[in-house]
Amino acid sequence: MSEMQILKDSMELVIRELERQKYAQYTIDTHARVYASILKYMQANKIISFNEKVCTQYLFFRTGIKIDGFYGAGSPYLNRVAKPLQVLLDYIQTKTVKFKIRPKNCPYCCPAQFQNEYISFKEELVYRNYARITAVKTIATINKFLTFLETSDVNSSKSIRARHLSIFLSNYKNCRTKYVLKIICNLRSYLTFLYGYGFIDEDMTKSLPKVRLTRHSLIPYYWKREDVEKLLKAIDRASLKGKRDYAILLLVVRLGLRVSDIRTLKFSNLNWKEKTISLNMQKTKQPLKLPLLDDIGWAIIDYLKNGRPKTTCNSVFIRHIAPYDSFGEEEHFYQDLHRYMIKAGLEIPIDFHCGMHSLRSTLARNMLEAKVALPIISNTLGHQSINTTSIYLRIDLDGLKKCAIDPEEVFSS
Repeated sequence: MSEMQILKDSMELVIRELERQKYAQYTIDTHARVYASILKYMQANKIISFNEKVCTQYLFFRTGIKIDGFYGAGSPYLNRVAKPLQVLLDYIQTKTVKFKIRPKNCPYCCPAQFQNEYISFKEELVYRNYARITAVKTIATINKFLTFLETSDVNSSKSIRARHLSIFLSNYKNCRTKYVLKIICNLRSYLTFLYGYGFIDEDMTKSLPKVRLTRHSLIPYYWKREDVEKLLKAIDRASLKGKRDYAILLLVVRLGLRVSDIRTLKFSNLNWKEKTISLNMQKTKQPLKLPLLDDIGWAIIDYLKNGRPKTTCNSVFIRHIAPYDSFGEEEHFYQDLHRYMIKAGLEIPIDFHCGMHSLRSTLARNMLEAKVALPIISNTLGHQSINTTSIYLRIDLDGLKKCAIDPEEVFSS
């Protein structure tokens, strides 16, 4: 079979898969038009092999915009033509149809002088069973570090010195302490690996600065009760997406579930007879059992019966744009939450990160105000240690005031 025939068959299979996954007809038609157009372009220019270079040449011919690859920002018109080609390239390589976000930057290419240890470190992360998102963030730091070393004319890992670490970390001097700690932690992991496997002769982790951030140094953000009510009322529960978002927010507001557990919630986790939710938490891998409260149960039923798109996916909550599949690991519902906050007329705090986790903190505060014992709060939130739960004592301001010592009593005694 000729390369051109294989290409035509691949195009047809992509279109069929889009139809099977119930993509919008406009999206399917756009893909079909682009595929027909690039076939004419290849035939007119006597091009036989289909690859990324041919795609970029065609995009310049079609749009007048020159790109080096499928990354970086682009105009809506460019993206509309480029996306079908990107999907086709991925299908030819993986035999699966998937839509992925176009990366902002060029795919990382490790400098040749660090390549052996870099590949080994990535394999080590897999061996250590790192969560995918943790591995991605760790590697992102190492990518920046190795690029910095290359621009600093460091020709091997053995040539890394303390001054290189200092200069690199100085780039983060204006960042928040917590973020800097993550950078240092990722560097420590990489340098420990290099020393342990003999890629460097000296333990460079001793040259990393020691920055302390005590576990209880930050006060969690919490919501006022009336603001939570306004937030929930701002959701359009008549819309399909609104039914989903309302049920998701109730799970956080009423039960304190983490977003990672909501993303991966399966039908098998719901016991309708016992009215319970049972799951293994994504963060700790420990089991958690919570009551399936009536308002949450009815919200989920409303979504499943009247809002959830038809799909074979076994996740309770799914994306509402084709493909109708489960959410990715990087979905935190942050943008949706802020849209509802704006709709509800709520002020978005500047000095605090106000994400879904802040609603979890609010539940902890409400339970404290209701005089619920700390071990019960710990079990509800799925904490492995009561010490973790004790951080929420810092937001029980009224309780702290009662514990405060009156200076007058001290000096008068």
